[in-house]
Amino acid sequence: MEKIIKKIKNKTAVVGIVGLGYVGLPMAVAVARKGYNVIGIDVSDYAVTHVNAGENYIGDVDDDELKQLVSSGKLKATFDYANAKAADVIMIAVPTPLDKFQQPDSSYVRASVNSLAENVSANTLVILESTTYPGTTAEIVVPAFEEKGFEIGKNFFVAFSPERVDPGNKEYKTRNTPKVVGGVTDKCNKISKIFYEQILEAEIHTVSSPAIAEMEKIYENTFRNINIALANEMTILCNKMGLDIWEVIEAAKTKPYGFMAFYPGPGIGGHCIPLDPFYLTWKAREYGYHTRLIELAGEINNHMPEFVVNKLSRLLNKKGLSLSKSKILILGAAYKKDIEDFRESPVQQLMVELEKSDTTFDYNDPHVPIFHNELNGKKYHSVSLDNIADYDAVIIATDHTIYDYENIVSKACLVLDTRNACKNIKAENLIRM
Repeated sequence: MEKIIKKIKNKTAVVGIVGLGYVGLPMAVAVARKGYNVIGIDVSDYAVTHVNAGENYIGDVDDDELKQLVSSGKLKATFDYANAKAADVIMIAVPTPLDKFQQPDSSYVRASVNSLAENVSANTLVILESTTYPGTTAEIVVPAFEEKGFEIGKNFFVAFSPERVDPGNKEYKTRNTPKVVGGVTDKCNKISKIFYEQILEAEIHTVSSPAIAEMEKIYENTFRNINIALANEMTILCNKMGLDIWEVIEAAKTKPYGFMAFYPGPGIGGHCIPLDPFYLTWKAREYGYHTRLIELAGEINNHMPEFVVNKLSRLLNKKGLSLSKSKILILGAAYKKDIEDFRESPVQQLMVELEKSDTTFDYNDPHVPIFHNELNGKKYHSVSLDNIADYDAVIIATDHTIYDYENIVSKACLVLDTRNACKNIKAENLIRM
């Protein structure tokens, strides 16, 4: 144990990072920035090729910094797990999607762990960062290394530390976001904490087990999922009552305690909030418990694209138009503003709902020039904003700051704002959700 701690502290430790996506690449850059040699391992030809060329593909990574770290030899990428032999610390940041039955798909974690187990050396620290259900580290990660003869806490060290990545957040990045760590043993916790202290400029909070850290992460995102669902349900009710939900929220925010503002929208997106709570509902069934509130929140949030389209239909009807005969422009395809990530974007379902009504539509998003809709298997291309007046209505689905909303409203026939992006604009053709 003292040997690996010494290498971590004097920065001679080699760090391997499995998975070079939205979590792995920013972490790889953060680690290399601190002077460690970093080996990125990924099965994607695109990721490995681009990293080795110093070409960035993740919004939260600085282009010039990535290029400099690669050119200096501090960061390199490979397909070959044999490179894990040289690593003293290995972080796993691979996808953990849901399958078609809304159950956790642990195949990426299992495959990466099994490949590592075939190649790692003794006295290595392995940290799983992929968001997953409570019990994953104990059920999948630990057995894989124990089967190879390693003794966890003695000559091999394992921990879980959930990623906390918020794409587009200007204040909190990988380096300054507090970290939670749950080691299998006290020694695993100690080494993990020392490692993260060298990398991050934030508090490292250790917990008693990997399962606590796994549950903590799910709790974070379930908290957000449920509170967004409450905001969305309040929106539906306020619409029926003729009340402005945005004004209601602003008024509630004046209370200095006991209230935290969450906002409605056309649905929820990203890899975390729509998916993570379902890891818990799946695991809860093992204990004979039905997570009613979590599942209800999912139903409410998943209903929002349909709610938006129904509201748009009513607005068009008031103008003597039918949805099926109208031409609609969707502004924004990313799941949140000012990023290029459209995973699980509610715009996917929004497009499907418009298709159900035989509606003609286009989309514009300067951050997402090509939009792959996983729900209908179609590919769309962002159109120009030059012909806004040709559309019967514009739906603001993502409130990118790059948009000139006053100009958009002035040219559009009708604008349905689902994000309160036009809160300071007053116009008869502008309707807030």
